[in-house]
Amino acid sequence: MKHNILIGLLISFFAIGCKVANEQSTGATETSSKPNIIFVYFDDLGYGDVSANGAKDFQTPNLDGLANGGVNFTNGYASSATCTPSRYAAFTGHYPWKKELKILPGTAPLIIDTAQVTMPKMLQEAGYNTAIIGKWHMGLGDANKDWNKHISPGPNEVGFDYSYILAATQDRVPTVYIEDGNVVNLDPNDPIEIDYKNNFEGQPTGKDNPELTTMKWHHGHNATIINGVPRIGYMKGGKSAIWSDVDMADHFLDGVKSYITEKSKEDKPFFLAYTMQQPHVPRTPHPRFVGKSGKGPRGDVIMEADWCIGELMKTIREAGIEENTLIIVSSDNGPVLNDGYYDDAVELNGDHKPAGPYRGGKYSLFEAGTHVPFFTYWKGTIEPGVSDALVCQIDLFSSLATLVGSDMRGPDSEDVMDAFLGKSTKGRESLILEATTRTSYRKGDFILIPPYKGAKVNKQVNIELGNLKHVALFNVKEDPSQTKNLAKENPELVKEMMEEFLAKKGNYGRKIQQLELK
Repeated sequence: MKHNILIGLLISFFAIGCKVANEQSTGATETSSKPNIIFVYFDDLGYGDVSANGAKDFQTPNLDGLANGGVNFTNGYASSATCTPSRYAAFTGHYPWKKELKILPGTAPLIIDTAQVTMPKMLQEAGYNTAIIGKWHMGLGDANKDWNKHISPGPNEVGFDYSYILAATQDRVPTVYIEDGNVVNLDPNDPIEIDYKNNFEGQPTGKDNPELTTMKWHHGHNATIINGVPRIGYMKGGKSAIWSDVDMADHFLDGVKSYITEKSKEDKPFFLAYTMQQPHVPRTPHPRFVGKSGKGPRGDVIMEADWCIGELMKTIREAGIEENTLIIVSSDNGPVLNDGYYDDAVELNGDHKPAGPYRGGKYSLFEAGTHVPFFTYWKGTIEPGVSDALVCQIDLFSSLATLVGSDMRGPDSEDVMDAFLGKSTKGRESLILEATTRTSYRKGDFILIPPYKGAKVNKQVNIELGNLKHVALFNVKEDPSQTKNLAKENPELVKEMMEEFLAKKGNYGRKIQQLELK
């Protein structure tokens, strides 16, 4: 009798153990079945800077591999024609014009409310490791932060488990890397001081000491000289923490490779924002790439960035995760040639068309300001193709939420996951676009640009801004260069689109600011 009871107990314990093990195994499978997600975010890369989109004077074979091996969107947009607003939209799913966001100085406080829902927070809750490596430019800490202490809040407080960033852009101080809120390699005996209004006594500047520079400033970039490059803003101290400009691409790439290699060994999927600094100014290609493009430093750093994409893909393949990794590639805004330094970008551009067929560029309300390269790649899941679906970076939040089974959504973000996966040619129906607080409205094949006061062209960067005396209506499918204003021929369509546009804007974004480059 005792023997039978013992056998019964053993059978029961065995059955319970199998059930628990099965439940644990199922849970792990559900987590590991979610794809890794890598968002590769360029800085100032134009639609036409990729050879898959028509660039002819130099080639981008690794970007082409993703564009041709996945879905290449002909109607892929950043939310804005400048970096800070676009990045805010991509990571929060919020229209940036609702907060009247603009390009931030390096000392700006964090612009994301730590209480609000963000894309990385959503992915954290869905079981993801999350990281950002590269450019940030959405503010850090508060307005009176001490760079010599732990800086908070920042990326880690809005959903990133790990962050290794530059605070703003490489042409702005502070010129240091920040890892999880702490300046890397900082010597406490040589504290950092930052000021965007007043210089520090005895500190050389590009304006007063041009003989100390290795790169000449054209406009705005004439303050503290670091590594021979005059920057925006004044900085003193922190010498052991100063980055090496020519090694920046390699530096971020090494971090990306290490992160992928490490996290790919875990059952938990990862989300990595690889926010590249190229081809933003100052353009400082590594010596390996100098002269490779024939287009000066701008072309060279694009080739350098393309090489980085190749190294990224090698790492993914070596880790054995290519078939379980969704890769999204885009740029925060359109292209600009001279953006503050004399670096032969204009003189050596030749017949190259950074904006492709589109009018304008960075800072512009015309198409080239926001119409950017946009690819999705997932080997074995996404069939290669070209899509005309209207998609925007602001849609990443809600679309990825659908992919990973989350019920969180960004308030202005739409679920276009089927378009991202190439399963549908239908994207969003309309989109409000922004350039330095001015907005336009795209619906279907048409763009409506309201009249705005201000200069027609910013002469410092030589880009048309989209300030027009009268309302403009363009069919960007038939007329991508926006040469023919159809407003007078289509008064009813103008009226309809204007009413929709104003209704969607509500009371937001009424204050218009003129572009000011510093």
